Amino acid sequence: MSSKVVLITGTSSGIGLAAAVAAAQAGWRVVATLRDTGRADALRKAATEAGVELDVRQLDVTDEASVAAAVDGVIADHGRLDAVINNAGAGHLGTLENESVAEVRTVMEVNFFGVLHVSKAALPHLRASGGRLITVTSVGGVVGQPFNEAYCAAKFAVEGYMESLAPVAAKAGVTVSVVEPGAVATEFVNNIGVDLEGEVAAAGPYADALRAYLERTIGQFAGSAQTPAEAAEAVLEALTADRPAFRIQTSDWARGFTGTKLADVDGSAVLGLTGGWVG
Repeated sequence: MSSKVVLITGTSSGIGLAAAVAAAQAGWRVVATLRDTGRADALRKAATEAGVELDVRQLDVTDEASVAAAVDGVIADHGRLDAVINNAGAGHLGTLENESVAEVRTVMEVNFFGVLHVSKAALPHLRASGGRLITVTSVGGVVGQPFNEAYCAAKFAVEGYMESLAPVAAKAGVTVSVVEPGAVATEFVNNIGVDLEGEVAAAGPYADALRAYLERTIGQFAGSAQTPAEAAEAVLEALTADRPAFRIQTSDWARGFTGTKLADVDGSAVLGLTGGWVG
């Protein structure tokens, strides 16, 4: 049984919950964090059903004091930190003309700066253990998608930051990876927090494009979404493989989709693809 310790953010549902249980089953001591511990019932139930124990703690990735307290608490109670899985995030639907810059900043705070808060606090301890820094991003961190401008911008920022950090961290003994899920059947989709019909009605000149995008996206999730447990397998690979890749997709679909961008020197392939999503 491994004595290694991993801290995971955003474990109330979806990939974070599944990754916490999978890591515990693999022998890790798992510190499963979430912003509101009152929402931990599903997490605790899943752990009980899997026959594993989790150390459930409060951590709000947008609050530096909360992050520092959580990381300090892990070191005080467990004596080490061998890996961090940045999973906490929030969805967002909108387009520039119809939303405020303040809303975009909020998306960046959760999905980008939240990752930096946790990573910065953890890095001294990961250096000490020769550990791993893993961030769950999205295929939206590689391919920009209609009506996801703010979300994709935040995920692009995470990917760029981690890709730049990886060789620097490696010199200090820390392995950096990003995990890119495609469509996942998770509460995350429902956490976008908008009235979809209301959004279409309020979209003005973008109403037809938004409706087309929503019809296409809802159909994709209905037909091809992975389960959170399936996506969490890629997270576990980043955590346990001897030499994990920097970029790990969670499915063949995600590999094909991100591959379109990574081989797209002039941008025409991506825009030809996503242009069809809006009618």
